[in-house]
Amino acid sequence: MAYLNYHHLNYFRVVAKTGHLSRAAQQLHIAQSALSSQIKQLEQQLGQALFLRQGRRLELTEAGRIALSYAENINAQGSELLSLFQEGDAVTRQILRIGAVATLSRNFQESFIEPLLHRQDVRLVMQSGGITDLLNRLAAHQLDVVLSNREEYASSVQAWRCQRIARQTVSLIGKPRSVKTPFCITSDLQHTTLIVPGHENALRGHFDLMCEKLQVKPTILAEVDDMAMMRVLARASTAAILVPPVVVRDELKQGALQEYTVFPDLYEDFFAITIQRQYQHPLLTDLLARSEKDIFG
Repeated sequence: MAYLNYHHLNYFRVVAKTGHLSRAAQQLHIAQSALSSQIKQLEQQLGQALFLRQGRRLELTEAGRIALSYAENINAQGSELLSLFQEGDAVTRQILRIGAVATLSRNFQESFIEPLLHRQDVRLVMQSGGITDLLNRLAAHQLDVVLSNREEYASSVQAWRCQRIARQTVSLIGKPRSVKTPFCITSDLQHTTLIVPGHENALRGHFDLMCEKLQVKPTILAEVDDMAMMRVLARASTAAILVPPVVVRDELKQGALQEYTVFPDLYEDFFAITIQRQYQHPLLTDLLARSEKDIFG
């Protein structure tokens, strides 16, 4: 039985990604002639030419594109295996690595991981950051899942698996009102100072469209993308915030803040982003199987 030389396959992967023997040789710290020889050995073993020379650049043949797909999968599975056992207690304790965009509601994150918080056999690794950095870590198998309030679509580069795990209606929330009459969107909104998400948030676009239809022009005190900061500003100012109630769940229970009105056509979606893996983390599988009611209680 013939066995594939995985060193050759990895060298081929690097050459395919750079498109140049010289650059790949520098990256791999080997002589260009040695690299060329090993690529030829791989081609002989596969019985297929993997590259076509276009000037000074190497282009993949159809066989080369197929081989690169296999090489990428093998490399990803190797990285996954290393990351799975790189922690000292990976065998005795289950480690779940969760990334969350920095602007995501802390209360939502707490609700999502709540079933694991009291387990002695689990270690959670929570990281926050920008969506691009988090997705890069996910692709490199440094994270098991990324939580976001923005949907990510699969591309030719990466087949993200994006699952909506919750949808919350959005409310207008602020300090308790002195009047007892119900809040009227068409009249009271016009005279209410607001703290709203920035224009990059899809919720802001939907809110602006609603205001245009109602011919309402509220006063915007601040545009804030960080839900934790909106929570702080709602407590510190007299402005009302546009958020799902889960963001200020504790303040609503305590009576420090009041829900003025619910916007039935405005939603904030919460997504869990993963990638296809050979080993699907059982803890994550259980978390993603829960219903929205299970998450928010």
